[in-house]
Amino acid sequence: MEIMVEHLGAVQFEIKARQHTIVSDQPPENFGHDEGMTPPELLLASLGSCAAFYAAQYLRKHKLATEGVRVRITADKVKDPVARIDNFRIEIETPVELNHQHRAGVESAVHHCLIHNTLLHPPQIAIEIQEAVRAH
Repeated sequence: MEIMVEHLGAVQFEIKARQHTIVSDQPPENFGHDEGMTPPELLLASLGSCAAFYAAQYLRKHKLATEGVRVRITADKVKDPVARIDNFRIEIETPVELNHQHRAGVESAVHHCLIHNTLLHPPQIAIEIQEAVRAH
């Protein structure tokens, strides 16, 4: 997987993956133009869309309605011991009433989400700095 991020100016960034492009920005109180989601919102969007995918996949497999599956993700900004997002909550709304077995099945399916598992098992992150070469 690869994502390219390019600074557009101020606090806006263009994010590209394959043939898709989105913009990340900040709200006016952070000197942005509010023309895109913030990086933390993009993280929640990633988790929410992954959870929704797995929930819908479970429902489809069991021939239950999938149209109208909705996922709400909430989280808190915390500062100790470092600034980060914590206390993620995933709320799944299904378009049909589920029995106990299917409720457990949807929950189990969401636990297979790649983003969910990445957050539960923190990845290694390497940072490399590549400076522009000056022409003489």
